[in-house]
Amino acid sequence: MELSKEQIREIIGKRVAKELHEGDYVTLGIGLPTEAANYIPPNIHVMIHSENGIIGIGAKPEADNIDSKIINAGGQPVTLQTGAAFFDSQTSFVMVRGGHIDATVLGALQVDEEGNVANWMIPGVMVPGIGGAMDLVVGAKKVIVAMEHLAKNKIKILKRCTLPLTAAHEVDLIITERCVLRVTKEGLVLEEINPLFSLEEITSTIEAKLIIPPHLQNIAA
Repeated sequence: MELSKEQIREIIGKRVAKELHEGDYVTLGIGLPTEAANYIPPNIHVMIHSENGIIGIGAKPEADNIDSKIINAGGQPVTLQTGAAFFDSQTSFVMVRGGHIDATVLGALQVDEEGNVANWMIPGVMVPGIGGAMDLVVGAKKVIVAMEHLAKNKIKILKRCTLPLTAAHEVDLIITERCVLRVTKEGLVLEEINPLFSLEEITSTIEAKLIIPPHLQNIAA
């Protein structure tokens, strides 16, 4: 089934939000991962951190209520929760490197069955730099990869990453619009599937070996 970019972002954003719990401090990476901030229930208090120096980010602002001076690390305008704070980059990364972030959510070019992730460069393509990704995946207590299932019909969930790694053996959970996979020592466990896709449409677009439980759950929406 062909989904629009907006539908993909909504499915992934809603599912990521369900991994965020009361009292968590969470870093949302640039791009698609930031969608999760729009789906955190109002009764759940989660402090969203952005590596450019904000803690306490809220949902996406309405078009008529944008403050261009309040932006996340990707340059997108954001809202603030009560109790939000601003600080410099050094303080921001002290939080990350000091183990104060409960979960980080980041996109990926590739991820594999060992929990390795590549998300910062494609050889031969100019890139601005790796940014804070290495610090985030090593410093956070839980690492969630949130990404589109395929990239121009190319498989992204592999037996082994072929691109330069951001980090090795750090990913805990993979969330795409088609499924949810948990990284274990035995391999990738297919925990949830999107009922809009057949099991064959999911497994045939994953190179990694999968552990498939006898009773699969539908992806939580």
